[in-house]
Amino acid sequence: MRIVIALGGNALLQRGQPMTAENQRENVRQAVAQIAKIHAGNELVIAHGNGPQVGLLALQGAAYTEVDAYPLDVLGAQTEGMIGYVIEQELGNLLPKQVPLATILTQVEVDLADPAFQHPTKPIGPIYEAAQAQQLAAEKGWHIAPDGPHYRRVVPSPRPQRIFEIRPVQWLLQQGTVVICAGGGGIPTCCDQQGRLRGVEAVIDKDLCSALLAQQLQAELLVIATDVDAAYIDWGQPGSKAIAQAHPEALRKLPFPAGSMGPKIEAACEFAEHTGHAAVIGALQDIEAIVRGQAGTRVSTAASGIQYR
Repeated sequence: MRIVIALGGNALLQRGQPMTAENQRENVRQAVAQIAKIHAGNELVIAHGNGPQVGLLALQGAAYTEVDAYPLDVLGAQTEGMIGYVIEQELGNLLPKQVPLATILTQVEVDLADPAFQHPTKPIGPIYEAAQAQQLAAEKGWHIAPDGPHYRRVVPSPRPQRIFEIRPVQWLLQQGTVVICAGGGGIPTCCDQQGRLRGVEAVIDKDLCSALLAQQLQAELLVIATDVDAAYIDWGQPGSKAIAQAHPEALRKLPFPAGSMGPKIEAACEFAEHTGHAAVIGALQDIEAIVRGQAGTRVSTAASGIQYR
C-alpha cells in the first residue's frame, strides 16, 4: 500500500522545548521508530512541518545586518534539506541497509491572487510574551497573532496548486525508495509573466500540501500524524468526544479551530473526496493500528455521517 505520512510539528520539536539540533534529532528518532514499523510491504512518503525551524532561521538571519535576511522560500528550502537529512539518517538506521531513502526539495505552486496574502494566518517560529511580540512587530514589520497564552509571528498561507517535483517522487517510489518531500508544505513558488519560476514570501500549510501530494501520487492512505489520538468535538471541554469515522460532508459541518485541527480536517476531507480512499488523523504511536483501520479518526466517503467512539 502506498502511504503518505504527514508528520506534525511535535514530531520534531515539543512545545516550549529549546530548538537545539540534539532535541530535534531525538524527537525525529522517536518518530521514525514508529514509521519503521509499517515499512514492510508498503511504499512510504513522509512530509513534515517546519514552522519553528523557519522561524529560528529567520531570527538568526535578521541578527546579521550586513545583508538582507533570506526570504521565506529560501528558508523553507534550507529546512527541507536539514530535516530531511535527519529523517533519512535516523530512519535509515532502523530499516534494512539496502532500503534507499531520498529527500526531494519540493517546489509547490501558489496563486499570487490567493486571499491569504491579504490575511496572514500561518504561525512560524518560537512563541513570545506580549511585550516581546509587540517589539518584534514594530522592529521587523511582522504580523503577530495570539497562540494560546503567548504570541507568534504569522505569515500568508496560500493554498497549494501544483507540486513541480511529483514525477521524480514517483520514479523514486518505483525503485523502492522511502521519499521525504513537501516539507513544511513545500517551497512556495509561482510563475511570473514570462513563465519563469520564482519563490514567494509565504508558508504553505503542511497538511493541505500533504493531501495534494497523496492525491497526485495516487496514495491509498493519508496519515495525518499529530499529538492527539483522534479529532475531537469540543476538545478540552467536559463533553469532549473523539470521532472514530466520518464522511467528509458531515465532518465539515462541525467546528474545529482554524489554527490547529481545522486544516487537518480539511486536508483529510479533500483527500477522501478526490480519491475515494481514507485519510486518518491520529497519534504517531498508533500508526500500526491506524494502518489496520483500528485507530484515529478515519475520514472516508464510505462512512455514514459521524461515528463517535
